Amino acid sequence: MMPAARESLLDAAYTALLHRPWSAVRMVDVAAAAGVSRQTLYNEFGSKDGLARALVRREADGYLAGVERALAAPGDIGERLASAAQWTVSAARQNVLVRAMLTGCWSESLPSPSLAAVPSGSAVPAQRRADGPLPSPSDLVGLVRDRAVAAMAVPGMGKGDAVELARACEVVVRLSLSCVAAPPGEGGVEELVRAALPRQAR
Repeated sequence: MMPAARESLLDAAYTALLHRPWSAVRMVDVAAAAGVSRQTLYNEFGSKDGLARALVRREADGYLAGVERALAAPGDIGERLASAAQWTVSAARQNVLVRAMLTGCWSESLPSPSLAAVPSGSAVPAQRRADGPLPSPSDLVGLVRDRAVAAMAVPGMGKGDAVELARACEVVVRLSLSCVAAPPGEGGVEELVRAALPRQAR
């Protein structure tokens, strides 16, 4: 199957999820919305659980790609970390699956695939990846922290500075997650991030 068709199926599944609980989403309706046969859908994902895993994997990847874009933007360390924190808050506000992944709170209306890897007999590489481990909230903290450190580190940085940078990045990630649970007022995320950073990193 073409990657575009897989994306169309995932888009159709996500759209369906916005309108009804996952338990009421039917594979035949997802296939019809994407313009493919139900058999094609099963060939691609294997089962409804396989579709759920692929959907969660795609939304996690999209969230992390947004983090990387924010970290690559022009600006000082404080601005780039604040941008990544703002992206985290807005992504969680706009995407129910991103919010569930970041908080670990999966409502009954959402798919809640096991985060552990499942046996995969799929011949589709993207599905084999989706059948692997899915990220927990602590996994996402580590992934975002490590991406931030990689984006902010400078050649020749001393060990002490590197440790301080990693600590600052983790504080910002955890602060942004607290803003997901209890959003601050307008402009509040950036102010909180700057206040939390060591003076030399602002």
